[in-house]
Amino acid sequence: MTRVAGIDCGTNSIRLLVADCDPATGELVELDRRMTIVRLGQGVDKTGRLAPEALERTFAACREYAAVIKELGAERIRFVATSASRDAENREDFVRGVLDILGVEPEVISGDQEAEFSFTGATKELTGTAHLERPFLVVDIGGGSTEFVVGEEHVEAARSVDVGCVRMTERHLVVDGEVTDPPTAEQIAAMHADIEAALDLAAETVPLERARTLVGLAGSVTTVAAIALDLPEYRSERIHHSRISYEQVREISGRMLTATHAERSAIPVMHPGRVDVIGAGALVLLAIMERTGAAEVVVSEHDILDGIAWSVA
Repeated sequence: MTRVAGIDCGTNSIRLLVADCDPATGELVELDRRMTIVRLGQGVDKTGRLAPEALERTFAACREYAAVIKELGAERIRFVATSASRDAENREDFVRGVLDILGVEPEVISGDQEAEFSFTGATKELTGTAHLERPFLVVDIGGGSTEFVVGEEHVEAARSVDVGCVRMTERHLVVDGEVTDPPTAEQIAAMHADIEAALDLAAETVPLERARTLVGLAGSVTTVAAIALDLPEYRSERIHHSRISYEQVREISGRMLTATHAERSAIPVMHPGRVDVIGAGALVLLAIMERTGAAEVVVSEHDILDGIAWSVA
C-alpha cells in the first residue's frame, strides 16, 4: 500500500482524498475525504480573472488540507486544477499560493486529462459488475465544464465542453448581480439552448449513442440523487452506486428551477454552496439523459479525485 493525497480544485469546490492504494490489487482504502465550496470560478466567465476573495477562500481550504495531509502522513501529493484556473489570466497567482501552502505545484490539466481521471475513478469498481452493460458513458458535471467519456475498461473517446452549474447560472440566471429567484421561462430556455449546443460539440468526438450505462459524477449529480432518495441528511454510502431514473431527474430538475432560494435551502441534503446552482446542474443532467435516451443514471461518489489518487499510486 502507498499512502497518497489527491486534491481536485474545480470551479465550484476543492476536494481532498487521502487514501492507501494498492495498484496491484486495485484496492483503495479511504482515510479522509472532504470537500469545501470555494467558488474559485466566481466571475471568471465574465472577467477572465480569478477574484481576490475567491483565491483567499481557496487558499484557506488548502491550509486546512495541508494540516490533514501532514497528520495522516501521505507520502505523495498531487494537486490537479480544472476549468476555472485554465481560463484565468492571473492563474500564476493561484499557482504560487498553492505552492507556498502545500509544497506542490498545481497541475492545470486539459479537459481530456480531466476526463481520463474521472473515468478511472468512476469505473474502477464497476468494470467487474456483471449486471451493468458496457460501454460506460461517464459524465462529470462540474462548475465550469462537463466531461464526457465513453469506454469499457479504458477510455475510448473523451470531450470537455464549457457547460457547468456555475457557468450556466452566471451566464443565464444572474441579473444585476443577483440570481433570479426563481428563474424565468426565458432564462431557462436560453440555458437549455446553451446546453444543447454543448452536447452537439461533445457528440462530435464522443459517440454518446453507443453508451449502455450512464454514470454520473460530481456535486450536481449526487445532490439530485440525495433528493431523489429523500435522505434526511447527506449519506455518501446511500448515494454511491444508487440508480436514479429519468423520471426522477426530470421531476427534480423542474422543481429546482421553479423553487425559490428559500425553498431550495430548506431541502435537508442541500449544501449551502449549491443552493443557487443546483437548478442549472440538474438541467445539464436532464439534457444528457434526454440526448442519450438513458432510462437511469448510476451515481458514483468516486470520480476524478479517486483517479488522481490512483495516478499518484
